[in-house]
Amino acid sequence: MRHRVDHRKLSRTASHRKALLRNLVTALFLHERIETTVAKAKEARRLAERLITYAKRNNLHSRRLVAAVVNDRAVVKKIFDVVAPLYATRAGGYTRILRTRRRLGDAGEMGILELVKSKEQREAERRRHAEAKEPAKPEKKGLFGRRKKAEKTETAAGDGTAQTAVAAAEEPAAAKTTKKTTKKTATKTTKKVAARKTGAADSAGKSDAGAKKERKPRAKSKPAEERGVTAPGAKAKKSPVKGGGAATRKSRGAQRGQ
Repeated sequence: MRHRVDHRKLSRTASHRKALLRNLVTALFLHERIETTVAKAKEARRLAERLITYAKRNNLHSRRLVAAVVNDRAVVKKIFDVVAPLYATRAGGYTRILRTRRRLGDAGEMGILELVKSKEQREAERRRHAEAKEPAKPEKKGLFGRRKKAEKTETAAGDGTAQTAVAAAEEPAAAKTTKKTTKKTATKTTKKVAARKTGAADSAGKSDAGAKKERKPRAKSKPAEERGVTAPGAKAKKSPVKGGGAATRKSRGAQRGQ
């Protein structure tokens, strides 16, 4: 029977258990939601709700009691300025425990310890998170950005200084446009002149080449008899060798024998 048993020892010494609970409570008020074992969450819930009750009194003695438990001064200020006003009309039950899973390794029962909030508070938090996630739009550069800056200065300074700001913003843009147009025209003219020069040089070179090349007269072809070519319908001459056959060339061996 568990008579006269006030709290869970959590398998720790008194000093270790006190430091553990102080760290859990500080993290709870800092992040407004923590995950730990169910046994530790039940012990931390007792201490956290007691501190909120002290903060609702909002006097020097209560601040000293809260500061004796919470490690961070910024968290102490948050408890008195932000957390306690949320529960001004609530008589207890400031936190809750949600059982989630079994931890791998030792199968310890895990749970989430969080501060209880109304629907309005949760919606406001969601809006704050959504706004924080949205990336900031970069300022526009170039002509349109300068015009917008000039318009802002016009509304801030008035009509007298606005005209000078607009003129100062438009002058560099006009100078840039004139420079671009002059560069374009200069490049076009240089290209046209170069093209004309190259065309004239090509035509002159072609005329010189045509003048230098002269047609040579064709050499008269030798008669077919001198070249040893017989006409297609002519008869072949008889060789002086007996037998009526064509003259055959003697071999070198035969010539040597002679």
